[in-house]
Amino acid sequence: MTDDPLLRLAEHAGVASRWKDVHGDWHDVAPETLHAVLTALGLPSRTDADLEASLAAIAAGSSTLPALVTAEAGQPISLTVAPARFRIALEDGSVLDGMAEDHDGRAVLPAIEMPGYHRLTLGGQETVLAVAPRRCFTIADAAPEERPWVLAVQLYALRRPGDAGLGDFGALQDLIVPAAAHGAAGIAISPVHAQFSADPDRFSPYSPSSRMALNVLHTRIDVASDSETQRLEAADLVDWPVAARKRLAALRAMFEAATPAMLAEFAVYRVEQGDALETHARFEALHEHHFRTDPTLWHWRSWPEQYRDPSNPAVAAFAVTYATEVAFHAFMQWQANRSMASAQQAARDAGMPVGLVADLAVGADSGGSHCWSRQAETLIGLSVGAPPDLLSPQGQNWGLAAFSPRGLVLNGFGAYLEMLRNAMRHAGGVRIDHALGLARLWVVPDGASAAHGAYISFPIDDMLRLIALESHRHRAIVLAEDLGTIPDGFQDRLERAAMLGMRVLWFERHNDRFTSPRVWTQGAAAMTSTHDLPTTAGWWAGRDLEWRGRLGLLGDEANQQHEQHLRTRDRSALWDTMRDSGAAQSDQPAPDQSDQIADAAARHVGGAACDLVVLPIEDALALVEQPNLPGTLDEHPNWRRRLPGPASALLDLPAVTARLAGLTKARKLR
Repeated sequence: MTDDPLLRLAEHAGVASRWKDVHGDWHDVAPETLHAVLTALGLPSRTDADLEASLAAIAAGSSTLPALVTAEAGQPISLTVAPARFRIALEDGSVLDGMAEDHDGRAVLPAIEMPGYHRLTLGGQETVLAVAPRRCFTIADAAPEERPWVLAVQLYALRRPGDAGLGDFGALQDLIVPAAAHGAAGIAISPVHAQFSADPDRFSPYSPSSRMALNVLHTRIDVASDSETQRLEAADLVDWPVAARKRLAALRAMFEAATPAMLAEFAVYRVEQGDALETHARFEALHEHHFRTDPTLWHWRSWPEQYRDPSNPAVAAFAVTYATEVAFHAFMQWQANRSMASAQQAARDAGMPVGLVADLAVGADSGGSHCWSRQAETLIGLSVGAPPDLLSPQGQNWGLAAFSPRGLVLNGFGAYLEMLRNAMRHAGGVRIDHALGLARLWVVPDGASAAHGAYISFPIDDMLRLIALESHRHRAIVLAEDLGTIPDGFQDRLERAAMLGMRVLWFERHNDRFTSPRVWTQGAAAMTSTHDLPTTAGWWAGRDLEWRGRLGLLGDEANQQHEQHLRTRDRSALWDTMRDSGAAQSDQPAPDQSDQIADAAARHVGGAACDLVVLPIEDALALVEQPNLPGTLDEHPNWRRRLPGPASALLDLPAVTARLAGLTKARKLR
């Protein structure tokens, strides 16, 4: 414990004042950075009086019950408050009461076996007691005695007639039946979080407006055919702005033509969804109103002051004046939810034991609905990123806002639970992007360089328990992207919680050799690639190196040649490992023989010891182009590539059918 009050406050608040780089060297965080991070946590620190008040606030918080306490089923519950008489009202209506045990001045409650959200009264204080199962809902729960695989798709990339050039839940439904027939246990989809209806130029699925609402552009709706829609549907790339306007116009027409029966059903939905839906709809209407009036008013922090707080009476007055617009945005959320629910039901009807696997982005755009509506639980003024490393010597700033760990605790994890429930509502699984953020995140103050950030820790025990509890309540498996600089013991914690880490073919290696998939972690998901990495055929052909070289991402000519040399070496090493695993029997194919490497990769990863296999549809189809090239914006068509045929027929080609059969067979072999 330091004598410096600023460092002491940072330590109590979970803000690291030092960090270690990839070379093992330690760096001190600048005081200005600490001030900015602590301010975002609601802990002013610039004056002696600020420091004293903030330290006192933390001390006071430790002597009272928080708004929500998590516990593990079957384990005694240790609290930070003094022992007293307790009463626990369980979800089933039964009641437990008694005197808490005294353990060094702290109250300890008896173990509760029943998972759920219970009410605890202790010494006159009340809180929610969230008792979680010891682990998440698992593959063994969803598909007993099976070793399943799922297909991964970028939803926008799917095609169907009448889609106006943008994949939707209807096209996804078209893919489900043939995928199930080929043996897929589910389909993992790209994030479908809400975007900005007033600004369709922003479309990255990992930079949403809100993770508590859906992207209405993916609603299943047929757009009337004309020359423009025909052009959009024939194109190889999604024209997001034009396609979005077409689809929004179709949704507007549906809203205006809604029958009384339809409006009555919508009214029930709107009441059921309550504040979360209403606040998002109000944001969408406000955002369009201000952005259309003045493009400089894109961010809600630039709006007139009375509209910056969703609880301000001016916002309610606006919602009355523009009631039709607010209703329209709520209506679109209703339709999007209906479409996603239909797709999940289709997956269940087709016999998929998992169905849809939703993708949960690591953060949201600070100018969006999520941050505006849940400011007390968001790190306003900070962006998520990564410290300097070998690949990014200047560090990374992803331009995303994250939850505030202190704000979550003070508000009973309300926004976090809203997000989890929205992700699992119409899915049999969820993938958590950058799951390392459950333990810590690198945050950068607005206006600072990415190198001038700090690590901030999160209440990982609480967050994992809530994931496990919601996972069981929704019967949803959980995948956790555990790629990157991993804190010590983090993967062990994921495994104990039955959250499937990711074992990606390209990264499973020891020195110059690739490791056998038979030794990959059982409690993980094996995969050939991800949306941020080359496809199997693209890696084999060196297409990723071509792109990076063309865009100046590989350095000088000498370094480009070195990368090509390494790729030649790695091709041989990978093929040798595939021969050892039995996935490859022939001589090493040429770089342009995409079908052969795609076949071998599917069988190779299919034989992994992992509980689940995820096969990107690009690898099922042996495509060479990847969905996203990190480090680029407009230089590469990120999040725009469309698949080469209608979703209903994508898997019909004999080569694809044989490839998926090989994968299914490999999963059945033990």
